[in-house]
Amino acid sequence: MPERVEDLEIQLLLEALYQRYHYDFRHYARASIKRRLVQARVQLGFASISALQDRVLHDPAMLPRLLDYLTVQVSEMFRDPSYFRALREKVLPHLRTYPSLKVWIAGCSNGEELYSLAILFREEGLYERTLFYATDINPEALAAAEAGVYALDRVRKFTENHRMSGGRSSLSDYYTADYGRAVFDKTLRSRVVFSDHSLVTDAVFAEMHLISCRNVMIYFDRQLQDRAIGLFRESLARKGFLGLGSKESLRFSAHAGAFADFVPEEKIYQRREP
Repeated sequence: MPERVEDLEIQLLLEALYQRYHYDFRHYARASIKRRLVQARVQLGFASISALQDRVLHDPAMLPRLLDYLTVQVSEMFRDPSYFRALREKVLPHLRTYPSLKVWIAGCSNGEELYSLAILFREEGLYERTLFYATDINPEALAAAEAGVYALDRVRKFTENHRMSGGRSSLSDYYTADYGRAVFDKTLRSRVVFSDHSLVTDAVFAEMHLISCRNVMIYFDRQLQDRAIGLFRESLARKGFLGLGSKESLRFSAHAGAFADFVPEEKIYQRREP
């Protein structure tokens, strides 16, 4: 019985977040969202989910703290290096034929994937003709992405990933070390638009040549996954590319027929001709 009550509390909290703040987590995978809400309740010091809901509804300052639990901010630069190597060796030769490019990093978190792509495009001579759109629903994550500052002890892993991805330079060329932090070169975001955007409620970004949305949809239920993939389908230019996370797939999507496998082992797809 207590578990059923807690499930009801969670349902009510998710509805309250949508009605009060227009953040819609109602179609996130329930087991994952429950685990994160229970963690938030415990670590923020509330006796129940209902008590947490009451505080969030009446104290907007609590919302960013809760969002940090509900939006996953765990990533690293060049995560899954083989994915970035596949982009470098198989996708960018196609993109090189366009005079200008648009790239959308959906669910950019704290910016690690954005900077990975910016460095990759710079190394391949495509940065200056590319406009990057970095989006997330968490304003604090967007601010962190725009700052481009990471703990220096993370950089060893970033550097190894970059090397394994086929990096043509040293990662140290792109940051300066400062008091235990790595501060990434601000020119890497000179062609970046940072924007609050929800895959749940917001509209398309038009004519994208590459959309990279990795390890975001694993937290969605099937209905929301289909909405997101439909959004990507409509946002992509003709024969544009979509990259997903290693545990994500288009296989069971209502939109699967709109995409062809391009590098299937890296979950990179190409939009079919309309």
